[in-house]
Amino acid sequence: MPTVFGIDLGTTYSCIARVGADGRPEVLANLDGETTVPSVVRFTGPDDYVTGTSAAREQRSDPHNVCSLVKRRMGEPEWRYVAHGRGWTAPQVSSLILRSLATDASFIAGETVQEVIITVPAYFGDEERRATKRAGEFAGLTVVDIINEPTAAAIAHGLLESDAVVRGGTRQTVLVYDLGGGTFDITIIELAGGVINVLATDGDHELGGADWDEKLAVELARRFVAEHAGIEDPFDDSSATQAFFLAAEAAKRELSNADTVTVDLEHAGRRTTTTVTRADFDRLTDTLMARTIDLTHSALHHARARGVYTIDRVLLVGGSSRMPQVASRLRSEFQFAPVLTDPDLVVAKGAALYGQKKGLEREVRQELLAQRRIDEFDQVADAAPRDFDAAVAVVAPRHAMTTDEVARLVSVQVNNVLSRAFGVVALDETGERYAHFLTHRNERLPVKISESFGTVVDDQPQIRLAVVEQAGGLESRILDDNNVLAEGYIDGIPPGYPAGTSVSVTLFMDYDGILQVTASHVGVDEPLRLQVETATARDDRIAAIERAEIGRMRRQPS
Repeated sequence: MPTVFGIDLGTTYSCIARVGADGRPEVLANLDGETTVPSVVRFTGPDDYVTGTSAAREQRSDPHNVCSLVKRRMGEPEWRYVAHGRGWTAPQVSSLILRSLATDASFIAGETVQEVIITVPAYFGDEERRATKRAGEFAGLTVVDIINEPTAAAIAHGLLESDAVVRGGTRQTVLVYDLGGGTFDITIIELAGGVINVLATDGDHELGGADWDEKLAVELARRFVAEHAGIEDPFDDSSATQAFFLAAEAAKRELSNADTVTVDLEHAGRRTTTTVTRADFDRLTDTLMARTIDLTHSALHHARARGVYTIDRVLLVGGSSRMPQVASRLRSEFQFAPVLTDPDLVVAKGAALYGQKKGLEREVRQELLAQRRIDEFDQVADAAPRDFDAAVAVVAPRHAMTTDEVARLVSVQVNNVLSRAFGVVALDETGERYAHFLTHRNERLPVKISESFGTVVDDQPQIRLAVVEQAGGLESRILDDNNVLAEGYIDGIPPGYPAGTSVSVTLFMDYDGILQVTASHVGVDEPLRLQVETATARDDRIAAIERAEIGRMRRQPS
């Protein structure tokens, strides 16, 4: 069976990993020997591009053709990056990064990268997850699953080997603080009875290390202008802007290991050397750090609502979590003892381990099908214990694994929570349309809820059902603050039903994250059914066209 690779498609850096012959996850370097690659694309022409470090190096000299931080645009269907007269969606740009990773990894690994697990922030909603899967498909990859970054990180830290998971022993609760280059994620995970349960999640897709860079870059520009009176603002020049941002990023990295750093700046023929202390940097970025603390409080509040009051382990994930202020604030605010281990690579490694689980699970299922112990609609969990053990005994030798190792990986369940609230468009007492939420963020999957609404007028012949998803950090009744995911109509309602006649709406989401909504009217035999999947028919048509276009793109050598 083919290897299922794990890809951390990051906002600022990305990487790819697999489980090696020794059973340990390994990150695959690219052809330049880099294990993490800048998530940057430079368009050198309408059909040509370069990615990674060579693209990032040109941000200063060719800023209008270099696209970065595209992950922040996932789920924004109207957004386009325009270069050489051609517009690119966020999934299209991301697909070029994924293709580059897969191509180099195929050469290094000696096997074709085809099946992948791609990670996303835990708070990503349906639109962002759908866009991420489309990016993988545009790159010619088979996306086996999308997994949350904090869950992947926790898996890499040994959750699949935890006693609480393997033997169903004492419960353990893990908090994952994930501060990447462009996004922030806080997730609380409970391990118990062979199950990895996500209890609560929160985050901000526009908060990350790049924002720390910006704060420092602004301060460097202020100092430069103060020393050279009358000179134009460096931020009025795109090349100078890139130079100051690169200087800020380098200084930030140095301040993770030093108390003071000296920064050399040049603009418009003038030079300045300035000193930045770690205390200066912490003061400049205090509001950003405070935002992560507020979101951590929010996640802990939701966990307490589920009866969880103790955190057993705190994992720091994401390159920006290296900043000393992170561990310091978590210790002072919550009395945590955070663990920082391999923050840049841990998500990809966890995705690879999860990919191994999914691959083994598929093999066991195919063996059960071959032995006619389950039918085509059943899953592994539906098999009788004896039949499951027999199938595992066939699969394990293929991978030089023990039956216990295979059984453990296949049996572990990863249960998630809703990252966003979902509902329908309704009318209030004044006749205004608003978002009425039936489910709410951090409700545990699977979730099913029904609610009754009333028709608006007598003899109403048609009912429009529109499914909405929370877009911002907080629920909002205002329609423009939310995403409309799907809509449909109940037609052919016969006359004779007065205003206020009951219309029942049921929302259901299983572990797979596919949202299903049904609506029924007492006068119509067949209910309306809407399904919001990771790939709608419209997306499939668009994907076929865009995949063909991207397939003709030429990647230029670094």
